[in-house]
Amino acid sequence: MTVSLMKDQPPMDVALIALGANLPSHAGTPAQTLAAALAQLDHGLVRVAAVSCFYETPCFPVGAGPDYVNAAAVLHSALSADALLARLHEIEAEFGRARLTRWGMRTLDLDLLAFGAQVLPDRAAQVAWMELPADAQRLRAPNQLVLPHPRLQDRAFVLVPLADVAADWVHPITQRSVAHMLAALDPADVAQVRAIPRPPTL
Repeated sequence: MTVSLMKDQPPMDVALIALGANLPSHAGTPAQTLAAALAQLDHGLVRVAAVSCFYETPCFPVGAGPDYVNAAAVLHSALSADALLARLHEIEAEFGRARLTRWGMRTLDLDLLAFGAQVLPDRAAQVAWMELPADAQRLRAPNQLVLPHPRLQDRAFVLVPLADVAADWVHPITQRSVAHMLAALDPADVAQVRAIPRPPTL
């Protein structure tokens, strides 16, 4: 999907991102960090079109650290998917993110979930990552951009916030909407995702 803007502005694609943090940063608490990161992202060739409620969720995997604050956002981006991912990584670094341990504690996590209806790098690779067994997910990570995010349909802490802002978005491989993917999750997992107040800056 491409967003139509004024004639002097470049066309923008719709992107979906997930945000998370469970350690403080120079911006303050995890919730304050998410709010500050969104404010920094909303500039120039990237615009924040919608932001979900903020949610507190148990650390994933269980026992790996403090509870997370999670959210989701809809972006309008004139950047390519790769360039947008690079921008997300830049902002993570600015808030002290260090990529030392897969699924480790972090000051900020910005995941690119989807970029329009793009399937990257191709359908076969996307399906292979989606079907990766759980015990292999801790050990293997893609060395290239995979879109949609191969784990988004499995995670309540992603789908609950995403349903606030993009419930009707349809996965280009499974043809299931965010609302349908969320409804298919274990209700006990969904119940652990608890809404919290957003910082006053949002």
